[in-house]
Amino acid sequence: MKILFCNYEYPPLGGGGGVVNAWLAEALAVKHDVTVLTSSAYGLSADEMINGVRIVRVPVYFRNKLQAANIASLAAFVVNGIQRGKQLIQEQQFDVINTHFVIPTGPVGHILAKRAGIPNVLSVHGGDLYDPSKYLSPHRHFFLRLPARYLLKKANAVVGQSKNTNENVHTYYGEDVQCKLIPLGIPRVQFESSARERYQLANEDFVLITVGRLVSRKGVEQLIELMRRMADTRIKLVVVGGGPKKEELEELSVQRGVRERVLFTGQASDEDKVNLLACADLYVSTSQHEGFGLVFLEGMAAGLPVVCYDHGGQTDFVANDENGYLVELNDLTTFESRIRQLLSDRQLKERLSAGSLSTVEEYFIDSCAAKYESLFEASIRS
Repeated sequence: MKILFCNYEYPPLGGGGGVVNAWLAEALAVKHDVTVLTSSAYGLSADEMINGVRIVRVPVYFRNKLQAANIASLAAFVVNGIQRGKQLIQEQQFDVINTHFVIPTGPVGHILAKRAGIPNVLSVHGGDLYDPSKYLSPHRHFFLRLPARYLLKKANAVVGQSKNTNENVHTYYGEDVQCKLIPLGIPRVQFESSARERYQLANEDFVLITVGRLVSRKGVEQLIELMRRMADTRIKLVVVGGGPKKEELEELSVQRGVRERVLFTGQASDEDKVNLLACADLYVSTSQHEGFGLVFLEGMAAGLPVVCYDHGGQTDFVANDENGYLVELNDLTTFESRIRQLLSDRQLKERLSAGSLSTVEEYFIDSCAAKYESLFEASIRS
């Protein structure tokens, strides 16, 4: 097949939605001809091949952060993406378009698919349709829900990566929107025990780790508050990721008196992220909502139990007393008790660690790619 992915963010821009798109594109490129249409910033090449995938980037304006877009850059991608996409479909006859994110990428994939007369498979990531931390989240406003519903209805197939995402589609955009479920996947990597000294972590430390863009929705300030409550010098917190709230969170850790026990790594390379996960004892997240929770799986692949909230796509694979604990949203008291429980009970931690390794076997990228491949083929036939 000749596959065109449309996604306003693609590594090194953006977060998990772009990263998983890259993993999916590279997995499919082993057998198929794959092109990605995305944004350009920070001097990224306008057209290049990476790991078998052709990446075509269009200019966007005023984007000054790798991890976070702004309204101007989103609008520019829609306009410039449609223009460059029309050129691409004249140059090459694609068989299918896979559009990632209803907003802002949705109009691009919809218009290009209609112009080329080929199916458009629309992948929704959760935060593009429902983000409780954002006033401008489409689910809050009729003037945004209406075009989002139109794009969902016009797509040849809609894919959500979790039951929670599909439930939100039905709740806010109509029960008549047909959604398929294809869980995201992560690549298989080799985790090697890394010297904690490299990150100024002692062997006796109990290391909590969280990974993701530092934006309001992630709720990292709650983890800092938990560190204040757990006044145990053995407990350390590693925060992996960059974003607009990084400096604010660093200052908060100073104000709470825990700065020496919190390591902010900033944006980390894949190698550093793997090494840091290998150093940790427990994956934690106080995110207010996750469409899927890709980074939870990365932690589980390193054998880490997970403690997180019970709101979001991670509820598809995090199970109480099997591979971690789901805590009621914003219940910090119970969250703290679960961490202390795992700190004090080594046998429990080892049992949940084994549960994480068992669960994650179903969520590798080869499985995700095979399901997308079947869906693309079915969409083309129909």
